[in-house]
Amino acid sequence: MEIEWVGPYGWPKFEGDLQRLPELPGVYLLTVEYQKGYLIYSAGITRRPMPERFREHTREYMNGVYNVLDISAMQNGIKKQVWHGFWMRKRSPEKESEFVSRRFVIEDAVRKQLAGFRVFVANIGTKPRILERLEAAIMKNLYNQPTPFCDIPDRGMKLTKRGKSERPIVVKNKCSVTIHGLPLCLEI
Repeated sequence: MEIEWVGPYGWPKFEGDLQRLPELPGVYLLTVEYQKGYLIYSAGITRRPMPERFREHTREYMNGVYNVLDISAMQNGIKKQVWHGFWMRKRSPEKESEFVSRRFVIEDAVRKQLAGFRVFVANIGTKPRILERLEAAIMKNLYNQPTPFCDIPDRGMKLTKRGKSERPIVVKNKCSVTIHGLPLCLEI
């Protein structure tokens, strides 16, 4: 399977000079500019139009669910956390209080992070297992890369890799720019 990664696109409402995300489903890479290319922070999937999914992500970032990083540090290959997100677990009163007291700082960092993200997309349809397997393979590959490529991505994502009963698929990644940590070929 050949995959063409297209981008960079801007985060909806934070695009600046970048193109808007296309209204299509598929796989996406959240990246930042890094050494004449792009450094991957995360891979994600959606079976709905990407702008719709990204609106949900924006809400989750602003509500403290996701980790928030210092975008300038990330662009230098350094992971510096501004806020350790709630993720999807129960919020402790202490953590909720910390979020409330730091909300303006966190939201400012979120806006900078979203404006600094460069999004690449691949339109590979909406078959759930293909999307899930590709997302999992990209993230697992990143975790095994050298520093800083393994340091930037968050860990703890719910990933659904290829099952033992599923036939392997070799993916050939194509992109007109360098995306550090994304191999030419990847088995999903």
